[in-house]
Amino acid sequence: MPSLNTFTLTQSSNLDCSQVDGICSLSCQDSDLDCFVIDNNGFILISKRSQETGRFLGEVDGSVMTYLLNMGVFSQVTMYDYQAMCKMSHHHHNGGRHLLSPIYWIVTAAKWLMSELFMFFLEWGTWGCWQWESRAEAKAIFHHSHKLKKQDILQPCDTEYPVFVYQNSIQETNGIMECGGCRKMFVIQQIPNSNLLLVVTDSTCDCSMFPPVLQEATEVKYNASVKCDRMRSQKLRRRPDTCHAFHPEENAQDCGGAAENLASITLLLLPLGTWVLLR
Repeated sequence: MPSLNTFTLTQSSNLDCSQVDGICSLSCQDSDLDCFVIDNNGFILISKRSQETGRFLGEVDGSVMTYLLNMGVFSQVTMYDYQAMCKMSHHHHNGGRHLLSPIYWIVTAAKWLMSELFMFFLEWGTWGCWQWESRAEAKAIFHHSHKLKKQDILQPCDTEYPVFVYQNSIQETNGIMECGGCRKMFVIQQIPNSNLLLVVTDSTCDCSMFPPVLQEATEVKYNASVKCDRMRSQKLRRRPDTCHAFHPEENAQDCGGAAENLASITLLLLPLGTWVLLR
């Protein structure tokens, strides 16, 4: 595989080769050049900046990826995820949802009062047997649990996202992009016997006017008829051939015995007595 530090370009590449006849050699150690080794799906494997490794080329340099898509070097394919999780929409079509009853506000106020009392007892030593570090840790856990409860609720959904595939028929290509007050040149070469590509761009020209090319997933919205067809096409679970409602070795008198369990007064008074003794 060719080294990332040195590579050869033809005169038509226009990367500092205008004064050279035939083939010229350039180095990725040049501060005016950005060099990337990407795979056939556009993900960066090698870069001058380690934080760019593993990221999508369109996210790092949207101008080059946009130009490669327009030239047909990469093609976009839409993929679907039928096991995704999406945020539940809080939009309600019924206007009566906002007309909350007074009971809702009473319950909300009671929950707030209970949480404040809990934090008050926790901070002012009602559980005196705890160390200060334990109380601080418990307080952090309490706030973290409340924060988790406020997160968005997820529900199963279908999503679609773009995937970009390199066209193997193109071994090498180059181009020039107009970026307002400058022109950005680039060249792309296929690395022999691999699915990797060497991308070299001019870093002196700012092409931030081009938006990044992202691979964000979007939820697929189905209308009523398509949604019903998808539900019908899903494979149903096969019911068992026979029904097993009982077992001959099962004692029916053992069922429902948990309803007779009562709270133990001893266990309820034991923590209180221990707390009094420690005080």
